[in-house]
Amino acid sequence: MATVTSTGTIRGLPRPLSRAIQAYSDRLDVDAVRDAYQLARKAHSGQRRKSGDEFVSHAIEVATILATLRLDSDSLVAGLVHDVVEDTTVSLTEIDQRFGAGVATIVDGVTKIGRVEFRSHTEQQVENYRKLLLSMARDARVILVKLADRLHNMRTLDALPKTKRRRIALETREIYAPLAHRLGMAAIRWELEDLAFKYLEPEAYEALGKKVRQRRKAREKQVIEMQRPLEEALAAAGIPAELTGRPKHLWSIYMKMVNRGLPYEEIYDLMAMRVLTEDVQNCYAALGVIHSDWPPVQDRFHDFIATPKSNMYQSLHTTVIGPGGRRYEIQIRSKEMHRTAEYGIAAHWRYKEGTTDLVSSGEPDEVDEALTWFRQVLDWQKDTSEPEEFMEFLRM
Repeated sequence: MATVTSTGTIRGLPRPLSRAIQAYSDRLDVDAVRDAYQLARKAHSGQRRKSGDEFVSHAIEVATILATLRLDSDSLVAGLVHDVVEDTTVSLTEIDQRFGAGVATIVDGVTKIGRVEFRSHTEQQVENYRKLLLSMARDARVILVKLADRLHNMRTLDALPKTKRRRIALETREIYAPLAHRLGMAAIRWELEDLAFKYLEPEAYEALGKKVRQRRKAREKQVIEMQRPLEEALAAAGIPAELTGRPKHLWSIYMKMVNRGLPYEEIYDLMAMRVLTEDVQNCYAALGVIHSDWPPVQDRFHDFIATPKSNMYQSLHTTVIGPGGRRYEIQIRSKEMHRTAEYGIAAHWRYKEGTTDLVSSGEPDEVDEALTWFRQVLDWQKDTSEPEEFMEFLRM
């Protein structure tokens, strides 16, 4: 049992990480996590990031991101020590002896990915991508730790020179955001895309951000105008549901503007809402209520529950004409579907403590589906030497 201090944090761990793991600390080896933090702090002692922050702050933030995904002890430990083999005198053998083969495998995989440079859509880049995917084949947690590592690096990119910022941002857009998408990890994908947008098209990013901020209050008012009658209609039908507005991410808005050739003011599905309910039956019941009270827009309905996306995403999408004749884009999903939509493979999979065996929180068939696309890539990559084909397959 973790020792909790009077401030509600776990003793011996920095505050952000402590708070992130507190909700599920009973399922973690907190002593191992604490030991990893002490090792990282000692090994990185005296090292500074370009920002001037202590280097160990990066390890803490990576582990905290992993904890928000509710990953297992080995993942958190690996997040804390993922840089020590590359940047300090600590060896991989020491990691293995101190924390076990599972942690050593993850750290080794993350270290090897860190040495790979993705420059352009060349045969060399495809070969590098294959190395990354093959490291996942050993333990899928390798890429989860690497995505957390990249996310924190993108959050702190300002400290680097402009040319390096652009290179890392481009790599993030071309490699890591699509990979997060293929793993169904929408929350991480969206943040990576917006951060890449910030550094690759800074003027467009600032201009769009300003427009979004200027219209925020009006947009929130328009969401409430739809939310209240929708809540009442669902309650009258006896359908338990939580309704929220759903903010559009800057990069997705920008891409719609570019693809449709429209200014920001004419992108009609900015009024986005989400309905969370208990199960599949209630999802379809909610859809029936919505379509009976508000006219649906033709060709704007998609049933991703009956036919899930390859990255496990499930939801009902519809667009209806709501108050004031405005179009409202509505997603309807169960809470379990929502967890999968936000966290993808991290929501569907858990790890047996003390082993490297990957097991699902669901049925075996569900486990197999979760990474079907990944197995397809590993098989298919043997037969193609065309970089563009390979990269396009990743983005599908």
